[in-house]
Amino acid sequence: MTHSFDKQIERKNTRAVKWDLVKSLYGAEDVLPMWVADMDFEVPEAVKNALTARAQHGVFGYTFTDHALASTIMDWLSDRHDWQIKKTSILYSPGVITTLYMAIQTFTNKGDKVLIQTPVYPPFYQIVTNHDRELVTNQLLLSNHRYEIDFEDFEAKLQEGVKAFILCNPHNPVGRVWTEDELRKIVALCKKYNVLILSDEIHADLVYSEHKHIPVAKLDEEMTDQIITCMSPTKTFNLAGLQVSYAIVSDRQKREALEKTFQKQGIHILNTMGITALDAAYQHGRDWLEQLLTQLTKNIDYVEEAFANHPEVDVIRPEGTYLVWLDFRKLQLSQADLKDFLQTQAKVGLNDGVSFGEEGTGFMRMNVACPFSLVKEGTNRIMDALKLKKQA
Repeated sequence: MTHSFDKQIERKNTRAVKWDLVKSLYGAEDVLPMWVADMDFEVPEAVKNALTARAQHGVFGYTFTDHALASTIMDWLSDRHDWQIKKTSILYSPGVITTLYMAIQTFTNKGDKVLIQTPVYPPFYQIVTNHDRELVTNQLLLSNHRYEIDFEDFEAKLQEGVKAFILCNPHNPVGRVWTEDELRKIVALCKKYNVLILSDEIHADLVYSEHKHIPVAKLDEEMTDQIITCMSPTKTFNLAGLQVSYAIVSDRQKREALEKTFQKQGIHILNTMGITALDAAYQHGRDWLEQLLTQLTKNIDYVEEAFANHPEVDVIRPEGTYLVWLDFRKLQLSQADLKDFLQTQAKVGLNDGVSFGEEGTGFMRMNVACPFSLVKEGTNRIMDALKLKKQA
C-alpha cells in the first residue's frame, strides 16, 4: 500500500501544541511552526481503524496489558533491532520521560551525580535537577559537521563518582546514531565504574540508510542488569498525544523496585487508546514506516542542499530522528537576535538551541516531519531572510 505524506492536514483548533501556541510562543500567527517533535503526518491507516473501532465500542473502562501486547513488542524489537527480550522484562509507562523520572527517584539519592551528554533534550536537565541530584555534563564535540563523544572527558566524569548516566540514542538534537564501537566503549566504562545506564531510545526506529540503531542493552550480557532501556511507538508513528511507552528492565529486583515507585506515584494503568495504537502500529505499521523514512530523507536532502548555497548556515545532517540541527554561528548574532531574526524576519518557529544547553548557543533545531511543501516553504523563508539581511 502506498501512503501519501504530501497532504497538509489542518491542525489548528485541535489543541495542537505545535500549531495553536504559535502566537503565544513566537508573537505572530504567520510564523510557520517547525519546532516541537511531533509529525504533521496522519498515522497509519491500520492505527486509525483500530482507534475508530475502539471508540465505536463505546465503553472505556479499566484496561490491562497482556501477554499478547508483550508479544507484539517482542516481535517488533526482534524484527527491527535484532533484539530478543523476555516478556517479564517489559514495564509499561505513560512516557519515556516519566520512566526516567521514576528511575532517578528509584536508583539514586539526593546529591548523587548524574551524567548527561550535551547539548541534549531539555527534560534531561530537569530529570536531574528536579530531584536534587548533581548534574554532570559530558560535552559532545562537533567536528566536520558531525558530533562525537569526548571519551577522555566521559571517563574523567565517571571517575568523580557518577551513579547514573542518561544516554540519548539516537541523540536529540544532534541526530547521531551511536555506532557499535561507541556504544561498547560507553558500556565498558560504565561497567568499570559501576554506573547505571538509563537509555532513551525513543527515536530508535527513525534511522536512515547506512546507519543502524543498536540497543545498548544487547551488547554485554554482564551489563544487561545495569541498563534500563526506554522505548515507545510515539515518535515513530506520531502518537505522542496518546501517552504510551515501555521500558526493558532485565533485572528482576530493579524492575520490581521501579514498578514500586510507579505505584507510589499513582501511575499504574495505561491509556486505553494508547494500548490500542501501540498494538496496531507495531503489528501493521512496517510498510508505512519504510515509506515515512523515504519521505523524511527527501525532506532532509532538500534542507541540506538548499543551505549548501548559504555558507552562513551549516546543516548537521541527522543520522536518526526527524530533527535537523542548524548552525547559525557564522552570522555572529547573539542568541536573542538570532531568535528575533528567525521569528520576525524569516517567520519560522524553530527550537532555541540554548534550550538544549549552553552548547546550543548559535544553533536552532528544525523539525522536518511535515509535507515537503512545508519543508520547502520554511527553508526558503530562512534563505530569503538571509538574502535580505545581506542586502541591508
